[in-house]
Amino acid sequence: MSLLVWLSFCSLIGGAFSCEAYIKTNLLADRSVIVQMFEWKWADIAAECENFLGPMKYGAVQTSPATENVIVRVGEERPWYERYQPISYKLTTRSGDEAAFLDMTTRCNKVGVRIYVDVVFNHMTQKHEECVGTGGSTANTSINSFPGVPYTDEHFHHPECDMVDLDNATEVRVCQLSKLMDLNQTIPYVQQKIIDYLNNLIDLGAAGIRVDAAKHMYPDDLNVIYKSLHNLNTAHGFRKNSRPYIYQEVSKGGVVTYNEYKDMGDITEFTAGNEVSQFFSGLKPLKNLSSYGTEGLDMMPSENAVVFVDNHDTQRASGILTYKNETIYKAALAFLLAHPYGQARITSSFSFTSFDQGPPANADETIKSPVMDATNNLCTEASGWVCEHRWSTVYRMVKFRNEVFKTQIVNWWDNDNNQIAFSLGNKGFIAFNLEGSVMNITLQTGLPVGTYCDIRSGEVQGTTCSGKTVAVSSTGQALITLAADELYLAIHVGTDSSLQTFL
Repeated sequence: MSLLVWLSFCSLIGGAFSCEAYIKTNLLADRSVIVQMFEWKWADIAAECENFLGPMKYGAVQTSPATENVIVRVGEERPWYERYQPISYKLTTRSGDEAAFLDMTTRCNKVGVRIYVDVVFNHMTQKHEECVGTGGSTANTSINSFPGVPYTDEHFHHPECDMVDLDNATEVRVCQLSKLMDLNQTIPYVQQKIIDYLNNLIDLGAAGIRVDAAKHMYPDDLNVIYKSLHNLNTAHGFRKNSRPYIYQEVSKGGVVTYNEYKDMGDITEFTAGNEVSQFFSGLKPLKNLSSYGTEGLDMMPSENAVVFVDNHDTQRASGILTYKNETIYKAALAFLLAHPYGQARITSSFSFTSFDQGPPANADETIKSPVMDATNNLCTEASGWVCEHRWSTVYRMVKFRNEVFKTQIVNWWDNDNNQIAFSLGNKGFIAFNLEGSVMNITLQTGLPVGTYCDIRSGEVQGTTCSGKTVAVSSTGQALITLAADELYLAIHVGTDSSLQTFL
């Protein structure tokens, strides 16, 4: 989408819509969802942007860290968390080198998919007897020497300590998180090295950053770093003077809270995934989702929040829904994507059976590429990649969110237990049934009169729907029927759901 078209779109709908969110995130005006492509190679992301993410109107990809990391082996495994142990700021990882990174940003930006990079600069590696990086750099962790940057002992917090007490703000910021060697970002030299690293990503076409472990750095230091970042590179199609989108990992618990960071960038709202997982696992009745996104559930204001059901960390914890709980996970994702709260992000995973397990790899430890099944367009199970973003129920809900973006919930209904429904302005309607019995009730959808295709059960094919249809009357009402095993139904006014154009 050209700048002129983008601005025209915003001005035309400005009365009922704000372009502020798009300006902040650098997303195109018809897109609204981030997908975390965990451990994907840059070449594979580039191809996926062109072949799937762009056509399906995904807004942005969050990549794994791009900086050279130490090679870690746990038995025969190269664990996923080695990517979070930088040894230098060279852009050489198992996902690719700097040239491959630039090729990815160029190709993805051309099809309207932005690149946000997971960046790690709270720390360097843990201590290792042998410390060799994915780009050939070495380090001597016994004396805190990282010549690939270079950093020396003076650039780290001293005395060394383990971060244990979340109620001690100083300890949270200066002690080692999981024994990772903690950088002192108050030192101007360290700040400049980090600034140079981030600006390199921006100059190469990145549209934003996800700041790992932001909670463990002083806000004043981060502010200095953020203010020194370049504007986005206009050669990649960004508006002049566009600023990088920044969202920061600030987990709940202890005396350090999101309030100290929210004025510098958005915040990862872990409560969203915790709550949605509890509700859709049956631990809480769905009716109480009426308070989702509010202080009542200890959730930050919507304008600050990046929300997700799961991510690479929480997938490996207990109590969070993931691809392993496929049926209810899809329903949970549908709720997250339908609800207007926060900036939505979904996760695209590789399958795993142990905490340490890294991405699918060849005998030479290079990461395998996903393999698509030509019959259903999904990633094959044998390839080891889950590719949730390709699930039909997921990408259809991404389009749903694009259609209803910046509307608000109206016409909330519940049966005082585990059946709920709500409208998104006059653009979308969704109903959920976790009651374990049939749901059959006439409800106000808020939608214009017409026939709509339920995007959970099917999609528009020509002039018909491959799934069930919903007939909305001139008063906006419709009979909503869900069998006991049909967990939700969703319709919207976009061409991917509305059939009235053809009838």
